[in-house]
Amino acid sequence: MLVPEGFLFSAVEAGIKYQGRPDLGLIISEVPAAWAGVFTRNDFKAAPVLLALERLKNRETARAVLVNSGCANACTGPEGLSDAREILATLAQSLGVLPEEILPASTGVIGTRLPVPRIKDRLPELVSGLSRDKAALVARAMMTTDTFPKVVSRKIPGTGAVILGLAKGAGMIAPNMATMLAFLLTDAGVPAETLRRLLSEAVNQSFNRITVDGDTSTNDTVYLLANGRAGVLPREAEETFRKTLFEVCRELSYLMVKDGEGATKVVRIRVEGARDATEAERLARAVADSPLVKTAFFGEDPNWGRILVALGKLGLGLDPRGVEILVNEVPLVREGRGLSEEEARREMGRPEFTFRIRLSRGSASVEILTCDLSYEYIKINAEYRT
Repeated sequence: MLVPEGFLFSAVEAGIKYQGRPDLGLIISEVPAAWAGVFTRNDFKAAPVLLALERLKNRETARAVLVNSGCANACTGPEGLSDAREILATLAQSLGVLPEEILPASTGVIGTRLPVPRIKDRLPELVSGLSRDKAALVARAMMTTDTFPKVVSRKIPGTGAVILGLAKGAGMIAPNMATMLAFLLTDAGVPAETLRRLLSEAVNQSFNRITVDGDTSTNDTVYLLANGRAGVLPREAEETFRKTLFEVCRELSYLMVKDGEGATKVVRIRVEGARDATEAERLARAVADSPLVKTAFFGEDPNWGRILVALGKLGLGLDPRGVEILVNEVPLVREGRGLSEEEARREMGRPEFTFRIRLSRGSASVEILTCDLSYEYIKINAEYRT
């Protein structure tokens, strides 16, 4: 794992919900870092999201990210905001920074308040344990129903800089991000204005192109911090930086779908030949979010009728005679009629496969990443609070 210069990491067990594992993580930049953030569009935004949105309006630099799992601090009213502010003020004093320079993030059960005294008691150990080699531990502290920490790093070609991404997310994953957190760190020197433009583009092409169960959380947060320790990014290297950032975000997105709650399959839904990108995306999402389609994926059943139903329910005037469906490169539907399913069934026995839906309406195409819906998904979510 590559770690950008000037960033330190720490994580401790605070017993917020989980026992025997870290659930409170800290990232600091040794110097002020330009930053950008993208957040949930859910109407019921959690307290840390509301605080971060305030910071986004008022500050172009940040010094730290504080994250906890086990408690979302969402739908907790003014008390939830007060709890978060109290914790951040205590941490800021320990770090010698302003509370407004710390970016908060929380994930976990909605409707419960943070155990403020317990968290404050753990802050001294959290600060004293900062080091360069604990990024993976922070990724673990972010986890809820995740089965593995999600860490991706890349060198930015032609520069001495690095991008490191940490993320969590396995359920309540849908467009407009998901019940996900992602922290992207780079030692390239990039202005906040540029970061905010590029992060918005990257999120739309990655975290907003995945779905596990069609639900968008109250806490979705992506932060991008650039501290410039590797030098100012030359203007001619901006496109290389953009491509590397997109790669990191797409890889993290893939890992979220791969780790989808109870998932056994990673499935790419690709719609080609739509009239425009908006239409292609609507159609791809209709298939990717359909419980009937996703359970067919789990059963390795090439039930093409469910896919046609998902496409047709949008009322876009599709002509069945212009629809072709392939599983990987195996034809399953041609001119709206089913073909032999045996080869398609074998393709669906793989851990990853693509459903390619070809229309004859235009030249636009979009791909959405999804997974199957299994018995285990029901069990995980039925027992989430118990």
